[in-house]
Amino acid sequence: MRGSYFFNRWIEQRVRLLAISAVKSFKIKLLLFFCVGLTLIVFSTSASSFFLWNNQAPAPYYGPDFRKGYSIVMNTWKRYDLLKQSIKHYSSCPRLDSVHIVWSEPDPPSDSLLKYLYHVVKSVPKDGHQVKLKFDINKEDSLNNRFKEIKDLESDAVFSIDDDVIFPCSSVEFAFDVWLSAPDTMVGFVPRVHWVDYSKGGGSKFKYGGWWSVWWTGTYSMVLSKAAFFHKKYFILYTNQMPTSLKEYITKNRNCEDIAMSFLVANATGAPPIWVKGKIFEIGSTGISSLGGHSEKRSECVNRFASVFGRMPLVSTSVKAVDSRNIWFW
Repeated sequence: MRGSYFFNRWIEQRVRLLAISAVKSFKIKLLLFFCVGLTLIVFSTSASSFFLWNNQAPAPYYGPDFRKGYSIVMNTWKRYDLLKQSIKHYSSCPRLDSVHIVWSEPDPPSDSLLKYLYHVVKSVPKDGHQVKLKFDINKEDSLNNRFKEIKDLESDAVFSIDDDVIFPCSSVEFAFDVWLSAPDTMVGFVPRVHWVDYSKGGGSKFKYGGWWSVWWTGTYSMVLSKAAFFHKKYFILYTNQMPTSLKEYITKNRNCEDIAMSFLVANATGAPPIWVKGKIFEIGSTGISSLGGHSEKRSECVNRFASVFGRMPLVSTSVKAVDSRNIWFW
């Protein structure tokens, strides 16, 4: 009897241990399944937005200014394949009203290029209206041309963009909504920063910082006009009030027109720009930023502009606009 009692207790304990082990194993497997599922969801979401330039999900928010569109002013230079690619992409953006191509080449655009681009914009009708395409031909080759006053520019909002960068239409539309909330400032995707260089000039000299400086400090004071919204009135200010000496300096050095526009807007508003988070697809190979001594040349521009303006108008900030519909936690 006593042996049978201990044998039954042993059997009972073994069954209990096996049950506990089975439950633990089930919980671990359930947790692993959940983690794997979450990873796959995040990866599929990121992958779809990476491979689709024109990712339209979620749908852009059309607020009370839905009927108020924007114009793209695109700077280009002998990169016709990139120009075709960019125009084809941006023509599908919902609230785009017109495209102005800043042309500073010695020869006019070819008939074949004109035919292709006009066909592209005509093939994408939008709610009863069509995107207008215009070439702004300039006789002089100067980076200042991208900010010349455009007489027939109908929309107040201008999206200044280079021909070698692509943003999803959903990102452009979100940036436009951000600009509508602060139409006097610059709203863009490419932040840069300046800071006082105390090693030179007793605190009166400045240094220019690129993306890694923004990432490290968490602050910025400029958004580059290679991808930025601003009001069309700044074309008038740049054309008529930007000091001639600075425009000549920009033409000679083929650099820093974007910094000059940041100075102009900051000087007029006394406010910082707004950085919008967005994926950027660089479809070009190289640019002036890849050349040696780029940061030093940009620092020289910042100091020269501050000297001519008589002060440092750039305002630093750490604010970033993020579309919360595209993130998990906020």
